[in-house]
Amino acid sequence: MKTKLSHWIHQLQQGRVLVVGDLVIDEMVYGTSYRLSREAPVMILRHEKDDIILGAAGNAAHNVARLNARRAAIVGVAGTDYYFSHLSKALQRDGIETEGLIQDPSRPTSTKTRISGIANHSVTQQIVRIDRESNAPLSAEMESKVLEKLEHLAPQFDALLLSDYGLGVFSSKVIDRCRELAQQHQLLMTVDSQQDMRLFQKATVLTPNQPEAEKQLGYSIDAPDALRRGGMELLKQTNAKSVLITRGGQGMSLFETQGDGMPPTQTDIPVFNHSAVFDVTGAGDTVVATFTLAHAVGAPIVQAAMLGNIAASIVVKRFGAATTTPAELQMALDDLDEDLLTVTSVPCQ
Repeated sequence: MKTKLSHWIHQLQQGRVLVVGDLVIDEMVYGTSYRLSREAPVMILRHEKDDIILGAAGNAAHNVARLNARRAAIVGVAGTDYYFSHLSKALQRDGIETEGLIQDPSRPTSTKTRISGIANHSVTQQIVRIDRESNAPLSAEMESKVLEKLEHLAPQFDALLLSDYGLGVFSSKVIDRCRELAQQHQLLMTVDSQQDMRLFQKATVLTPNQPEAEKQLGYSIDAPDALRRGGMELLKQTNAKSVLITRGGQGMSLFETQGDGMPPTQTDIPVFNHSAVFDVTGAGDTVVATFTLAHAVGAPIVQAAMLGNIAASIVVKRFGAATTTPAELQMALDDLDEDLLTVTSVPCQ
């Protein structure tokens, strides 16, 4: 299995992925506390530095680009405000094509500003977060522009990655057109949604984490029988070809339809990192980006999921919305026990 996975790591550079969805930037403001304000009982920070990090759909696209994909691009909507320039520069900095970036003067550029401070050589701690965002549906004019961008760009890619953070991009028309374009041009369509997954019918694969799957199902899937039942139910609700449930410390479970009256199969992939988990922020974006890119270049779905699992084991050791590279994937693969990579697909009875 190591030889097969290594082969697909080297093929990642051939893939082309168009990410569609909600664009967010994380503005990180750092300072050192040096006294209390006389105006209010708050700390005063002496400013040290700022960082702009891509979040949400931007983080998924950044992960695709960092994996040396042949092309990584976005279709999304931002404002005409001060933060748009930060978003545009960050996308270009991180190797993401911006032809599909649309400006809407009625919306803010979705931004999460985190102000963090340090005092007396202690650890840096987040003090406050300020969110600028709108989850209002797109206007008819903006929806039409999104559809035009999809029509133009989708045929140039191997996969559509729909990254839905509930910020208004995914109207029924946008979802339907993504599905139609995927079918018309034989593209993969992967979906990472924090909303009702039933909206995204007939996807190639849905990638909920366990809490999202449980919210959709209305019950816990901790127990093996409940997990199997839940995976089958999600397949039925969404008519997806596959559902990949990421389960934190329990690894992943992949459910696939088989057709011809055969029952779906379940493949459990163990976690590849039991220690040193510092931050799971953005790990789901890494999984879906790596999975999509690997599957787009021809990796069988189970092997693509395994590569997503390895990528997640790398980024959870880092703070914030982290990414990884093919070289790091290869090193992490080399360090794994071959027995850990032995997985079996079983029929769901």
